Amino acid sequence: MTAASPDMSVDYKSTEIGVIPSDWTLIPLGRLVTSVEYGTSAKSNPKGHTPVLRMGNLQGGMIDWKDLVYTDDDSEIRKYKLHQGDVLFNRTNTIDLVGKCAIYNGERPAIFAGYLIRINADNSVLDSRYLNYILNTEFSKRHSAKVLSLAVGQANINGQKVRAYPIPLPPTLAEQEAIAGALGDADAWIESLEQLLAKKRHLKQAAMQQLLTGETRLPRFEEKWEKKRLGDIGSFLKGRGVHKDDARSGSLPCVRYGELYTRHSNYVRNFFSWISREVAMTATLLKRGDLLFAGSGETRDEIGKCIAFVHDCEAYAGGDIVVLRPRSASALFLGYYLNTASINAQKASKGQGDAIVHIGAQALGSLECTLPPYPEQVAIAEVLSDMDTEITALQTKLTKARAIKQGMMQQLLTGRIRLV
Repeated sequence: MTAASPDMSVDYKSTEIGVIPSDWTLIPLGRLVTSVEYGTSAKSNPKGHTPVLRMGNLQGGMIDWKDLVYTDDDSEIRKYKLHQGDVLFNRTNTIDLVGKCAIYNGERPAIFAGYLIRINADNSVLDSRYLNYILNTEFSKRHSAKVLSLAVGQANINGQKVRAYPIPLPPTLAEQEAIAGALGDADAWIESLEQLLAKKRHLKQAAMQQLLTGETRLPRFEEKWEKKRLGDIGSFLKGRGVHKDDARSGSLPCVRYGELYTRHSNYVRNFFSWISREVAMTATLLKRGDLLFAGSGETRDEIGKCIAFVHDCEAYAGGDIVVLRPRSASALFLGYYLNTASINAQKASKGQGDAIVHIGAQALGSLECTLPPYPEQVAIAEVLSDMDTEITALQTKLTKARAIKQGMMQQLLTGRIRLV
């Protein structure tokens, strides 16, 4: 990506969108475009061949080609056909969704729906990629909030208001193109990380399917897997004592049952609740190798979600958690295995209740498992946890890349950093 530093020799001026260089101008969008057009209101047809892009397809300044609807209306296709460089703007929905926009890069033929506005930039004065980035800035979002019309719970921005959007414009088209190019490089970096992350997640899911069912065996392991009931491999105890108000009462780590659904996956990596010594006296002390099950949930499909506790530190389990303390099994392996589809189906069949579904130690103890010998459990868990570590590192890198791009937008699109 292009690197640059703040140009300390440039004078700046205050405008309605903030401070910009004195040689930049603030121009209404309508003076920089050839047209602002509403999309089609034609009904979709499942047998159609041409995608009709909708508000949900505008994601992060780019077109998301999932969740598409189609049309086969040739007259509508001719009239609303998109061209490379068209910028799509969402004109109506809830307040937080109005103003979403994305650029169409010609990936495949498509038209656009009636809640969208197509903006055709005058390429002699405005780079469409630059315009797309400008319309995705915080100051453009603030402008959207300021000019909204509200009616019957719907927010709306019409074409006339879109034409009035203030656009900060560098003195040359070359500078717009340089800014768009630098941000495009950042987007390409982010996209490559997203694709790699999706690939790694897919590989992990495939590995889990193969390794946790014995469909694929790791080298050197040939012994037969043994069928057992979950209650045969350890003893159960109950989490207790930690209320929501206690979650920030001290410095001792704690796992609360709701966090099994929202914060943890397969095993505890980090803690999100911290309790006092006084609260801990009424909670359940965990031991390394414990398995924690959610004892209640909203649906049968999610009941009994399991995580493994693999730390050596002092930590506690709150109420509505069922704890299994295995005698001779790999907790990390079981943290993966006990969330597989076949085990989840058993848990769902044993859940009790309607509005709130419950599952207890007796029901969990009756789950039928097919388990490899302990050394193979450890080896499988190591393979999967290594994959998790790689995925986590990629997630961290992706988060950093997105933050860097946001910083670049703030600097480049306000002229604090100049590229030419």
